[in-house]
Amino acid sequence: MVSTLAQCYLHASSYLAGGAAELATSQKEAKYASLFHSFLFQPVALETLGSIAPSSSDFLCEIDQRLNVATGDVREMAYLVIVHHYRYL
Repeated sequence: MVSTLAQCYLHASSYLAGGAAELATSQKEAKYASLFHSFLFQPVALETLGSIAPSSSDFLCEIDQRLNVATGDVREMAYLVIVHHYRYL
């Protein structure tokens, strides 16, 4: 969770919706860069005012699709409905 209005993210969030989340994603990728050689790493960043980093949204939507395929239960999407809502605004 990223505070959209925190001083360290204010420039990014004033420039682009989801900018603070994208900045946080980039920072996490840099912090855990050594893991890229051994693991698949996908940071998930959400802002306090609702924006989601596009890469986080894509990742969560992929999880949703895989849950639907694996379970056959279309209600699985209900758990990620907020992500879908923000993705398609």
